[in-house]
Amino acid sequence: MAVVCLFVFIMIIITAAAVLISFLSTPYLVMYVSDTNTRYITQKAEEGLMFSVEFIHSVNQTPVKDTYIIENEQIRAYSTTYRSFGAGVQTALEEGQTMTYDENGNMVITGFDITYDPLRYIVGTVSDHILTFSGEEISLRNMCGRNAKIVFEICTAAEILTKGM
Repeated sequence: MAVVCLFVFIMIIITAAAVLISFLSTPYLVMYVSDTNTRYITQKAEEGLMFSVEFIHSVNQTPVKDTYIIENEQIRAYSTTYRSFGAGVQTALEEGQTMTYDENGNMVITGFDITYDPLRYIVGTVSDHILTFSGEEISLRNMCGRNAKIVFEICTAAEILTKGM
């Protein structure tokens, strides 16, 4: 009887350890402000998860929307949408990229081979940055404040705990 109880106890410990290790090593997409480590978004970094950040370009004063996708536990540029060519926006396609037009006549560039570790934005002082995440539009200015240094990063739960976020 004692051997069976010891076996069951050991199995419970092994199972609990496996669950804890699995939880601590699961990748999450985290959005936080780098100056304060204040975390605003924590979402399991599932393959194919998409989000975008839209803002008014500071030089050519037209809307730009950058869309990202989670692939292989990395943040990858998926597309950039903008209204017109001008200073500060892409003016020529690179190898593997394509340009189409959306329903509003905006140019949509896809085919990027760029990953970010981490992805950084500074929230505008004149115009807002709008995050579209899980079907919801979020004002980064209202959420984090003007000039907030926003970071999007793939982290495990263990990294989140050790970074103090």
